[in-house]
Amino acid sequence: MDAVQALVANIQGLSSAGDISHLHVVLKQAPDSLYAESTRLLPVLDQLDPSKHSLGYLYILEACSSGSVSKEQGSALVLPIATFINSCDTEQIRLAPDKFLSVCKRFKDQVMVLEEPLRGVAPMLTAIRKIQTSSEHLTSLHPEFLLLCLLSKCYKAGLSILGDDIFEVDQPRDLFLYCYYGGMICIGQKRFQKALELLHNVVTAPMTVINAIAVEAYKKYILASLIHHGQFSTSLPKYTSSVAQRNLKNFCQPYIELANSYSTGKIEELETCVQKYKEKFENDNNLGLVKQVISSMYKRNIQRLTQTYLTLSLQDIANSVQLNSAKEAEMHVLQMIQDGEIFATINQKDGMVRFLEDPEQYKTCQMIEHIDSSIQRIMALSRKLTAMDENISSDALFLGKVGRERQRFDFDDFDTVPQKFNI
Repeated sequence: MDAVQALVANIQGLSSAGDISHLHVVLKQAPDSLYAESTRLLPVLDQLDPSKHSLGYLYILEACSSGSVSKEQGSALVLPIATFINSCDTEQIRLAPDKFLSVCKRFKDQVMVLEEPLRGVAPMLTAIRKIQTSSEHLTSLHPEFLLLCLLSKCYKAGLSILGDDIFEVDQPRDLFLYCYYGGMICIGQKRFQKALELLHNVVTAPMTVINAIAVEAYKKYILASLIHHGQFSTSLPKYTSSVAQRNLKNFCQPYIELANSYSTGKIEELETCVQKYKEKFENDNNLGLVKQVISSMYKRNIQRLTQTYLTLSLQDIANSVQLNSAKEAEMHVLQMIQDGEIFATINQKDGMVRFLEDPEQYKTCQMIEHIDSSIQRIMALSRKLTAMDENISSDALFLGKVGRERQRFDFDDFDTVPQKFNI
């Protein structure tokens, strides 16, 4: 422990003097002595201030959490790590980003072992903001944070990072998990349009071999498409990898069959398909979404009635869409009115439903502000894409690859340039 105490003295002295660069050199030479004493380092942290001695504190904390840790030891580490994340100096921890990421991931693992994922949500969000170089940067902590949000059902916290436009990715796997977990959070919040966008990113992302994340994302993408759009197309965009285009459907046949049954508009066929593959849907943890698909078919069939009739009785609606009673039809219609899916009034006296036109005239101040903000965002995105295209076009590696793949032509392959023109 003498070497550790000497290191602590160095951390205190060099941090106070502001010589962080020299301290970093010293700490890089100390890992062996720290790992050798890893089980006895936790009390040493009491001698350091996480806000002033962040870099040294990080190295010791990383050594404490390395290797196998018992449940009791892990429980003792959770609070110091959370305190450190909240109070550490951003500039210092960015000198050792790998150490910081390692500590944060260990923290996530420990709160999961303790079955208390909610304890990790706020510190992990703070960690992301501190290690990010910008809001456009996707770190390896993003998917870890979203997983904690899912397990703790703290969906609104997860939404706080899903609104960021991502342009920088450290590892492809991080993007796959970020979009997959993000899609699940948006589904939990009934934000199906955003969920479809995120799941679509997983399915169409470049890949050389099919992966389990893409398969699971495709299953949820099919279900979310049926719920939100009332239809699903098996054709993927041309920029989707050939591996995904060839193989995804083979792994998701029950879901493809479900989509085909849905397209008939017949509730009996859909329910038969659900019963046929109920065990499969349950094993995939998608049975809840499948039930929402069934409910959405009733809604689609009611929406079709609005295109044909101005008024209709609740009993007629129940008969047309194959609901059990007028009361059940009333519940569906009321829910659809509340969600803004149809515009109608119900006369309780005679049980008649009157379908109305969309009252939105798109000229209110709120709507104009919404349209303007959407236009501004699209313009900013266009500028960003143009800048990215220019950077890629001038990248030496890209130009070298293009040069190797470009066909070579002989001069004889080209028409000769005329020396003069006859007018």
